[in-house]
Amino acid sequence: MTAHYEIRADYDAQSIVIYQAYSAAIALPALKEKRFVTPFSFNRMTWIKPSFLWLMERSNWGQKSDQNYILSVRIKRSGWDEALSLAVLTYPEKSVYKNAEVWKAEFDKALVIIQWDPERSIRGTHLPYDSIQVGLTRHIIQRYVDEWIIDIQDYTPLVKKLSALLKAGDTDKAKKLLPKERVYPVNDDIGKRILLSSQR
Repeated sequence: MTAHYEIRADYDAQSIVIYQAYSAAIALPALKEKRFVTPFSFNRMTWIKPSFLWLMERSNWGQKSDQNYILSVRIKRSGWDEALSLAVLTYPEKSVYKNAEVWKAEFDKALVIIQWDPERSIRGTHLPYDSIQVGLTRHIIQRYVDEWIIDIQDYTPLVKKLSALLKAGDTDKAKKLLPKERVYPVNDDIGKRILLSSQR
């Protein structure tokens, strides 16, 4: 049974894949350089997401304005784990924070924030469990770009193929082409801070 809060991702021993959607102006230079460069903004929060289908819903399968390119960004697990260890939730969850004042003090100085949103099926319907979105503030984005990123791949052709299959009613065929995601292990101390149950 899927836990309400758990991280599901495509990962190996050293790295994890996250997804982002951008315009050609940002995506094409990033693909060429294998890192983000201007006009990518280092002065605003960027959201990274390990759920492929959540980003498909968010970007309408790459059809939304300025979200036409879907990038698969492989980053170091050490960077991802560090981001989780620094994260503060977007609301004062009682099981995590003593009170709203304690949460606000942490949130105001957070380098990383975490938001949980309903996971989506391949058809875009809400699933009964959530997907993690990790917001990197301007104070840590440079490390994401310079230290964590291993590779950037263009998943736009895959997204277009999947979208065409779905429009043709070939859902089963489309499912077979989805990136393989499985539960990502997080230690208990970090897990408690971001609403994950023990995964021992």
